[in-house]
Order: sequence, then structure tokens, then C-alpha cells
Amino acid sequence: MRHSSQLRQTALWLAALAIGTILGLLHLDAIDAAADFIATVYARLFRLLAVPTIALAIASTLSTFGTGKDTGRIFRHTVAYTLLTTLSAAAVGLLLYLAVSPGNLPEPLVAKHAGAPAAATQMSYGDHILSVVPDNIIRPFLEGNVLSILIISAAAGFAVSRMKDTASKDIIVKGIAALQELLFTLIRGLIWTLPLGITAFAAQFSAQMAGGMAAASIGKYVAVILGGNILQMAVVLPLFLAARGLNVAKVAKAMSPAVLMAFFTKSSAATLPLTMSQAENALKVSPRVARFVLPVCTTVNMNGCAAFILVTSLYVMQHGDFIPTTGDIFSLALFYATWLLLAVVSAVGNAGVPMGCYFLTLSLMTGIGAPAGIMGIILPIYTVIDMVETAENVWSDSCVCAMTNHDTEHS
Repeated sequence: MRHSSQLRQTALWLAALAIGTILGLLHLDAIDAAADFIATVYARLFRLLAVPTIALAIASTLSTFGTGKDTGRIFRHTVAYTLLTTLSAAAVGLLLYLAVSPGNLPEPLVAKHAGAPAAATQMSYGDHILSVVPDNIIRPFLEGNVLSILIISAAAGFAVSRMKDTASKDIIVKGIAALQELLFTLIRGLIWTLPLGITAFAAQFSAQMAGGMAAASIGKYVAVILGGNILQMAVVLPLFLAARGLNVAKVAKAMSPAVLMAFFTKSSAATLPLTMSQAENALKVSPRVARFVLPVCTTVNMNGCAAFILVTSLYVMQHGDFIPTTGDIFSLALFYATWLLLAVVSAVGNAGVPMGCYFLTLSLMTGIGAPAGIMGIILPIYTVIDMVETAENVWSDSCVCAMTNHDTEHS
């Protein structure tokens, strides 16, 4: 019965995707405006639910078994798989970049974009790191600062777990659980109406593509970014699953709705409610694993972001002669290894929100004095890159969750 229901849901979502794509290709002003409006409504609703989902999931999990042996084991597996998959994603991007070797943009085009976009020129990478350290318990929730929320929720959950078993602690634990159940009820209601949202997102996306967004002058750069994401999704991550003895097709089938939603929302945080629902109900991951691993992964497991930061940084730096050109192989290898690790660390510190990787990379390039204005040339096509990256991030989150669940069940 459940299997039949999932098939109907998948068929309905695919039909919505096809209808939306056709409507977008018609490029009618009324349809485009309606699609933009509906897509915006759904994106806002998912973000509305994403913040409390992260906060309650982390606080609830840590409050019930925060310092036990299970938590430590789950956390260690989550961190290990996150670092391995993120490192592999950046490495794939680096290898493709070296193989394809995108050339420099024409000088007139670079000169036209000599100034960096104004959105993030004043924030250094150090400022970005400091911005996640909360100094106000309310502000992170108002601003949607995912990493700050994670810190507050983890601290609260850990504090509850350390409290003595009294009536006060019981009230807090039950209160968190009740709020979480209320939240999941709202999530199920939103998912029930999701075909309308998918139609709108698909129409919006296909209308943008019909308008033409890619620039031939950076075709090789785009090929490296998208090619790296596709290789990571279709080859590397399945190899991770297979190495742990998991059925790749089963995991992919169960988590495909979340991956599809991530593609259109461009936000792994906004997709988190659906990702958790699919992991628990379709993939049969233990709730105690899913509700701990997935919120953490949404914040720190950024495969697509790591590849984007590394490849884009190298692409920008090559225009300013930042990359060593001497015959010293050791110096060149050290340079690439340093930026590989920096990309991984940067990705781990990135929040799962739309365009987070773009502005983080922009801040990084501005901080070292690289010609960050080139980021303005990348901006018009970033929406496509961001969609693929986010889908990859959610697929990686799903793989880490499945592997962690497998390991905890068989240890």
C-alpha cells in the first residue's frame, strides 16, 4: 500500500514537472508572472519551516541522548562521511579544471566587470566566520543564520541532556517533542500541495532557459562546474554507497523527491523537511539518525559548494596571475592542495541557502585581492549552477544519512 502511494506521488510530481516545463517554454507573460508568484510562495513557506526544523531536530535529538554512546558514534560517522564526500567533490572539480583548462576571458570583457558586485565586497572571510557566532538568541532565527541556529540548538539540546531527571526536564523534552510533531504535521500538509509548487518551479526554470543565460566565453568553466557535479552525483557518491553494501538504486529512488525539490528551490535548508520525511518514510532510516544527521549535513555537508569554491577561485585567480606558473611541480602541487583544503573548510562553513557559495567565494576572492569583478560575469548563469549544486548537496546528505544509519545498525 505504501509502495503504491509512493509510486503515485512520484508519477504526480513528474507530471507536474513536465507540465511546468511546457508552460515555461510558452513564455507567456501571464503564465511567467503566475509561476514566479507561486514559486516564491512555496520557497518562502519551505524556508519558514526550515529554521524551526533545524532547531527542533537538533535540540530534540541531543536532549534525549545527547551524551550517550550512540550520539558520539552517529556524530563521528556523520563528520567522517561529510569530510570524505566533500573532499572528493572538490578533488573531482580540481581534476576536471586541470584537464579542461579553461582559458582567460577576453580582456575587454574582464575590464567591463572590473568592479566586484556590491553585495559582499565589505565582508572578509574572517567576518563570515565571526558572523556565525551568535551574540543574540533571537537574531539568528530572524535572519535565518543556519549555522548560528545549529550552535544554539546543539547547546540547548546538550544542556537539557545534562540536566538531572526531574519534572522540569521532562516538561522541556516533551515540549520539544510536541513542537516537533506540530511542525511535521505542517510539513506533511505542505508536501500534499507540492505538485502545484513543482509546476511553478519548472515553469519558472524553463522560462529562464528560454531567455538564454549562458555565455559562450565561459563555456569551459561551466562545463567543469556542471561536469564535476554530475560525476560526483552519478559516480562518486554511488561508489560510497556501494562500498558500504547499500543498494544504490533503492537509496536514489527513495530520496529522488528531495533531490528534485532541492534542484528547484536552490536551498538545501528549505528542502530539509522533505529530505527528512523521505529518509524516514521511504528509505526507512531510523528517526534518531535522520533527525540528527540531516540537519547537521544541511549546514556542513556541501559537496557542490566545495567544487564551486575551488573551481571558481582558480578561474578568478588565473586572471590575476595568482596561480604559480613556474616549473616547480612541488610548489604548484602545494598551491592546489592548499586551495583544495581551503575549499573544503569554506564549504563546511557555508549555510544551505540560495547563492551562499557565490557570496562566500566572492568574499574569499575579495579578501586575497584577486580580480573578484569576474564574479559579476558568472552571476547571470549562477542560477543554473546553484540548482545543480543544491541537488548534489541534498543527494550527498541523503547518502551520508544512509551510510551512517547502516553503520550504526551493524556496529
